[in-house]
Amino acid sequence: MSTRRLSGKRLVIATHNAGKLKEIAGLLAPYGIECLSAGQLGLPEPEETGTTFVENALLKAHAAAKAAQIPALADDSGLSVTALGGRPGVYTADWAERQNFEGPAGRDWYMAMGKVEGLLCELGPDADRSCWFTSVLAIAWPDGDEAVYEGRATGTFVWPPRGTVGFGYDPAFVPDGYDQTYAELPFQQKQAISHRANALAKLVAEQFGEAGDA
Repeated sequence: MSTRRLSGKRLVIATHNAGKLKEIAGLLAPYGIECLSAGQLGLPEPEETGTTFVENALLKAHAAAKAAQIPALADDSGLSVTALGGRPGVYTADWAERQNFEGPAGRDWYMAMGKVEGLLCELGPDADRSCWFTSVLAIAWPDGDEAVYEGRATGTFVWPPRGTVGFGYDPAFVPDGYDQTYAELPFQQKQAISHRANALAKLVAEQFGEAGDA
């Protein structure tokens, strides 16, 4: 079944997270897409009431598309740790409690990483530190149409956090095949291997593939 394609050059990125906007805008730049963030447009952040990445990504994409009246792209992503039964997973951002300071969505990500480390320490020195990042990208059109793409990256949770390039849990995640965290890798290198890049590759193949139109 064919999927609807984007027909314009402007796309709302349904986020108030500057780091996430930078990543997505950079990945879409080669296709001539102008990315506007929900934050730049003054759009409110909808409450993420879904219990899956797909549900939350669609919720955010539809809210932004309806408010801006142009197609919107939303990402819902998170870290899942094997030894913790896949937690924090879809509740990844909730583990980073909101604080009264500037930063991605005003959340304390060091606190969130510390919670993961604390639980792993409780399991003992031999706890399995394997983990994975999931990214679900959802496109929504103002008329209610939608498309969903999912990507994943596997790796190891490390402590203490290292690096300053990334955001969120990046300083504690070493992707498989590397000895540096996401936050230590050069930005362009992370762009090429991340869970978000994996999801976006699927989006690009479907949206800009054979016809190559945007």
